[in-house]
Amino acid sequence: MNLLCRGRLKLLVASLTAIVLLTWLYLLAGNFENGRSLLLAPCLSDTPAARVLEHAVLESRVREVEEENRQIRLQLSQSQGTAVQPPDGNYGNQQWGASADTGPEDGDNTAEEKNNHTECPRSPSVQKCELIHVACVCAGHNASRDVVTLVKSVLFHRRNPLHFHFITDTVANRILSSLFQSWMVPSVQVSFYDADELKSEVSWIPNKHYSGIYGLMKLTLTKALPSDLSKVIVLDTDITFATDIAELWGIFRKFTDKQVIGLVENQSDWYLGNLWKNHKPWPALGRGFNTGVILLYLERLRRIGWEQMWRLTAERELMSMLSTSLADQDIFNAFIKQNPVLVHQLPCFWNVQLSDHTRSEQCYTEVSDLKVIHWNSPKKLRVKNKHVEFFRNLYLTFLEYDGNLLRRELFGCPSQASPDSVQLQTALEELDEDDQCYDFRRERLTVHRVHLYFLQYEYTPTEDDTDITLVAQLSMDRYTIDYLSGKCVVICFINPNYYKQSEQKSTLQYKTGGM
Repeated sequence: MNLLCRGRLKLLVASLTAIVLLTWLYLLAGNFENGRSLLLAPCLSDTPAARVLEHAVLESRVREVEEENRQIRLQLSQSQGTAVQPPDGNYGNQQWGASADTGPEDGDNTAEEKNNHTECPRSPSVQKCELIHVACVCAGHNASRDVVTLVKSVLFHRRNPLHFHFITDTVANRILSSLFQSWMVPSVQVSFYDADELKSEVSWIPNKHYSGIYGLMKLTLTKALPSDLSKVIVLDTDITFATDIAELWGIFRKFTDKQVIGLVENQSDWYLGNLWKNHKPWPALGRGFNTGVILLYLERLRRIGWEQMWRLTAERELMSMLSTSLADQDIFNAFIKQNPVLVHQLPCFWNVQLSDHTRSEQCYTEVSDLKVIHWNSPKKLRVKNKHVEFFRNLYLTFLEYDGNLLRRELFGCPSQASPDSVQLQTALEELDEDDQCYDFRRERLTVHRVHLYFLQYEYTPTEDDTDITLVAQLSMDRYTIDYLSGKCVVICFINPNYYKQSEQKSTLQYKTGGM
C-alpha cells in the first residue's frame, strides 16, 4: 500500500511539474511577442485605441496565467509537504539577472557582467509594498513635458508605491501639481520643493551647461529633501524607463558600508580629454561617471558632511577650471576622484547614454537588456545611434500613452485614496450599466488628466475685453482655421509627437497654449 501511495504521489508531482514547465514556456513566448509589439506600437498600430487594446489584452492574459501558476505551485507544495512561495509574476523586462549587480562581496564588475546579458534570474530584494522615493529637478515648460513622459514610463512598469520629490520653479510647480491632482494615480505621493530657496546654494558656481543653475541643484538634495529620508533615486528629466524601477531601488542593498553614491560610468570620452585639441575636462576617475541616474544614500551623505565636502571640492577645482561644463556632473566626478571608495558603480544598462561620441552600443546585446535610456544629447530624439529608431519608438510610446490608463490599483498594497477619488468612485458605482446613456453619464463624471501650459506662451488680456478664445482638440497638421481680423488667442490640445518632429512653421500669427 505504501509503495502504491508513493507511486501515485510521484506521478502527481511529475504531472504538475510538466504542467508548470509548459505553462512557463507558453507565457515566455507570449510575453516576448506581446512585449515586442507593445514597444513597437507606434510603428505597427494605426490608432492609439489599438495600442491601448493590445496592452489591455496583454495584461489580462499575463494575470490569468500567473494565477494558474500560483494554483499549480500551491498544489505541488501541498503534495510534497513543503511550503513553496507563489511566483513574483514578473514579465517583460522585469528580470533580475546575475549581471544586474555584483554586490559588495563580488568586487568590481567583470567585463562579462558589464556586457549585460542576463542568464540566471534571482528574486528582487525589494519588499512587495515597500515605498520607493524618486527625486527630480524640473523647471520650466519644456522640462515639465519631459518629466511627464518619464513618470509615465516609471508608472507603466512599477509594482511598488512611489513617492516623487520635485525641485521646481513656479512654472513647473503649477503645471505638475495640477497634473498629479487631476491624474489621481493610486499609491503615488508627490512633494514639491521651491528651487528659489536653493539657488543661493549653487548660484556662486559658474556653469556653461545648457541646464543653467538648475543643473547644479542635485548637489543640494541632502538639504532640500526631508531629513528623515534615508535614500532616493535621482533622475534627469530626459530619462525613459524600460523596466521596473524597483530593480534599481534594490541595488541599495549591494552598497558596502562606506558607499554613498551609485552611478553608471560615463559612456563618452569626455573626461578622457581626447575629444579635441587642448580639451581640458574636470578631474574624474577613469572615464568618469554620468549623473543622469544616481542612487543617493542620503543618511550616509549627511553623516560624512556631504554639503561641506562638495563645496570644498568645487572651490578647489574652480580656481583652475573657472567654470563647470557639465554642471553637477563635473563636481560629482571631482569629488569621486578624491574619494573613490564612496562610489558604487552600476552596470551600464541602468543609464544607456545617447550622447555624441558615445559607447552605449557596447552596453546591450538584446532588447531585454535595456533598463534605462538617457537622451543626454542636446539633439535629443535627433541623436545618431545604430538603434535610435527603436529607442525613439519606445520614447514615443510613453509620450503618446494615455496617462489615465495608469490609474490601476497595486495588487495587495493598500493605499489611502483621496476624498475626490472616493467621491468619484461612489458616483460611478451608482450609475446603472443597463442605462442606454451609461457611457455618456460615465464620461460626464470622469476626471481627465489636465496638463496646463503644454506649450509656453504669454498672454496679456486686452483692455476692451474683446479677445476671442478658441479651445480645440486637434493635431497641428489639421489646423486649418483662417486668421480673422483682430486679436485671437488660440488654446490647443496638440499632438506632442507632431510638435516635436515637425520642422514646418505656420504662417498664421497666433499664440498657443494647451493642456
